[in-house]
Amino acid sequence: MIDQLLRELAPQIVGPLVRRYGGFDTCEDAAQEALLAASQQWPVDGVPANPRAWLITVASRRRIEMLRSDAARVRREETVAGLEPSEPAPAGVDDSLTLLFLCCHPSLTPPSQIALTLRAVGGLSTGEIARAFLVPESTIGQRISRAKATIKKEGAEFLLPPADELPGRLAAVLAVLYLIFNEGYTASSGETLHRVELSAEAIRLTRQLFAQLPTEGEVAGLLALMLLTDARRPARTAPDGALIPLPDQDRSLWLSSFVAEGTELISATLRTAPVGPYQLQAAIAAVHDEASRAEDTDWRQILVLYELLESMAPGPMVSLNRIVALAMVHGPEYGLERLAATANDPALKDHHRVEAVRAHLLELSGNTPAARDAYRRAARLTLSAPEQQYLLTRANSL
Repeated sequence: MIDQLLRELAPQIVGPLVRRYGGFDTCEDAAQEALLAASQQWPVDGVPANPRAWLITVASRRRIEMLRSDAARVRREETVAGLEPSEPAPAGVDDSLTLLFLCCHPSLTPPSQIALTLRAVGGLSTGEIARAFLVPESTIGQRISRAKATIKKEGAEFLLPPADELPGRLAAVLAVLYLIFNEGYTASSGETLHRVELSAEAIRLTRQLFAQLPTEGEVAGLLALMLLTDARRPARTAPDGALIPLPDQDRSLWLSSFVAEGTELISATLRTAPVGPYQLQAAIAAVHDEASRAEDTDWRQILVLYELLESMAPGPMVSLNRIVALAMVHGPEYGLERLAATANDPALKDHHRVEAVRAHLLELSGNTPAARDAYRRAARLTLSAPEQQYLLTRANSL
């Protein structure tokens, strides 16, 4: 499939251009024009024998045209000559990792990091990114333009970070990939629950990252977490698009290959690498996926893992999920008590998931009127149409 091939080749075009000419912003523009030309010509003329070389040649020509069209041609050509530290990388060199770190530069905001990563490394067009996030194309275009301008202003080099900066910068890369995956797996707004193009792209990019950093436990943990979570996607929605919660899903529909791969990956990395938050989340997902029925879920093990996660990486959603685990182990009334204790947490105030958890625990405790009201409050707070439909259906069923 040509679209998939172009996405895989995208980072292999930008890297050689930046090495030869300098200037990430203009090189990325030239690469995008080459990708666009390929998307129009290859379906008609066929894929060339060496598609990577074809794309680099076309992008290089476009980059040279940009230089020549500038009024200060001589000055810019001299600058380019000074920015040419080496010949373009050989065909076997993969620039994905370097590009990921550049696109997740600490001077950029998370929305800009996401947009730039999806375009430069993922090979998605501005329009595809805009459609995935349900925002105008001009908004994504502005984010990408500002991000490239910021990178240029900061003087960021097309190099991997030094060893002492690598852990902090890697954390930013993982966070961006996880944000992309989460938005694809459970869209924060809109009419559909999934945006498969985003979750699939996040998994693809994380696979590339893992291939280059196979001993980094948190990279393996994030990939395992994505696989174990995305395995449930075929069972998460009814034919009409309505959300089906985890306990009610037909587990025979889960992607067994993803479950097996994710379980093997997290089991191996927990034995060989220092434990981190993504590994703990993957371990929790594995416990869920290993249960053949909802009632077989080992909630005590999940509770222990959430307690470890909360001590290592505390956060409002971790606390909320730990409360659910507490309720499943010690009873819904105990969970409701712990939930009430979070009332003053500003990060959870007016969050629809708090009311959804409250409704679920009230239902389990037998307080049907209060559960019905909580489901309706949760429905009013969410921007996701499938989640709202599910919550209202739940309320009406009580």
